[in-house]
Amino acid sequence: MKKNFKDFMYKIFLTLLAIAIPALLCLYAVEAKKYTTLKKEVSDLEAKQEKLVEENKKLVSDIAVLSSADRIEKIAVEELGMHKAETEDIVRVEMTGEKK
Repeated sequence: MKKNFKDFMYKIFLTLLAIAIPALLCLYAVEAKKYTTLKKEVSDLEAKQEKLVEENKKLVSDIAVLSSADRIEKIAVEELGMHKAETEDIVRVEMTGEKK
């Protein structure tokens, strides 16, 4: 009877081992696929980030050029016909907090 029990346990062990090996290989394949997918996604996001950083640098540069005082003054004088205010053109208005 002991020998039958040992044989039975041995057969169960071999069966579980035979089932576990393919199951582990399938699990490995699934995880490898997930890893490949995530690696591609990270690579795509890094490329997108690099593109956005370059675009941001260009926009910052454009802002610096467009907001320069010389450029604004040139547009004001040449295109809008404006001029710098003389001292006698400046009027100061003092406001009090009183309402009527």
